Order: sequence, then structure tokens, then C-alpha cells
Amino acid sequence: MELKDAVAVVTGANRGLGRELAAQLVARGAKVYASARRPGAVDLPGVVPLRLDVTDEESVLAAARTASDATLLVNNAGISNATSLITGGMAAVRLEMETNFFGPLAVTRAFTPVIEGNGGGSVLNVLSVLSWLHPAGLGSYAATKAAAWALTDAAREELAPRGITVSALHVGYMDTDMAAHVPADQKADPAEVAAQALRGIETGLPEILADDITRQVRQGLPAAPRAA
Repeated sequence: MELKDAVAVVTGANRGLGRELAAQLVARGAKVYASARRPGAVDLPGVVPLRLDVTDEESVLAAARTASDATLLVNNAGISNATSLITGGMAAVRLEMETNFFGPLAVTRAFTPVIEGNGGGSVLNVLSVLSWLHPAGLGSYAATKAAAWALTDAAREELAPRGITVSALHVGYMDTDMAAHVPADQKADPAEVAAQALRGIETGLPEILADDITRQVRQGLPAAPRAA
């Protein structure tokens, strides 16, 4: 996909990786709707702030009506509560699933007819190495990312005939607020991760593996079975 003159919607664009993706898209010549639950928190020059709460269906549908010229959707918004599946509170587990799985699903469903109507385009889902690794202390988050990986693969097959490519970005720790507790030498630079993601969109990669640990884990997975 050519990013110059693309029209992108980036969820969770007020900070972290989402902010970096929005900034780099603007630098490449794209029009960018930088979405957040509070549009006033978006401080990037050159973007169009957009209210979008991925857990609120009315907000999602309103955003799709506003960004009716979109050709690229970046599902970046997400949370991590460091919640155990067995001993953690169910409300926290449900909130992570609502945000990290049902949120991207709802936004993708809302923007599919928009992107198709504009001649096709792309969807990028920001996932994690924890799509494949499932530590107990992050069981809820890992479960949401595993589910979002399945969502990405299924949506890729379903949307291909509609002229929409679907890519997954997998990454370990990044130097963002979510990983503030992690030593600096264990975290990837969000600017480099964003650059890799955009190169992947441009070349139509189905999976973008942003760091060494992610590439190592992915290489160790069994090959996916072929469809009959």
C-alpha cells in the first residue's frame, strides 16, 4: 500500500507507539485521524484529532462516519492490567478483553465498508509476542493478544476479496508507559517499531516481527496447517 496520500485512522494515538505511528504517517504524506478517548490529549501537529473509545459502540460508529475517507486502519489502542486469569478480578479480565479483542473487532467491522468504499486499503493490528507466550502473571493480557491474533488471521482471509490487506505487528517490550517497569536495555524503540510497521504495510507483509525475541519465538512455533 502506498502511504503517501493514504488516509489513516490510528487508535490510541495520544501516546506511545500510536503517537509515533501517527507522526511517521504524517511525515510520509498521509492524512491522519489521531484517535483517543479524549481528543484533547492528542498534541501532534498535522493530525485530525478524533474521539474514539474502542469499548463504546456508538463512539466507534461515529468515528467511522467522521473518518469516511479512511483507507488505512491501525488498531493500536490497548491496555494491560497485569492480571492473572485465576486469581485476578473478573472485571479487570473483562476490561482487557473488551479493549484488546472486542475493541479492534468493533473498529474493524465499522471501518471495513468505509475502506472498501474508498477503493480498498489496509488494516494493521498491533499485537504482541504474548500472542504466543502466555505467562501466568500476564495471563489475561496474553489471552487477549492470542485472541486478537486469531482475529487478525481470520479477518485477513475474509477481507482479501474486498481489497483490504490485514497485517499483524508483533513486538515484545517497548519503551512506553506500559513497560515503564522494564529495564531500558530490554525495550525496543517505538520509533523503530513504527518504522518497521509502516514498511510492512507498504510491502503487504501479513506479519511484522519487530524485535529479536519476537522473531525467535515465532520461528519456534509449528507451521500453520494448510487449508483443505
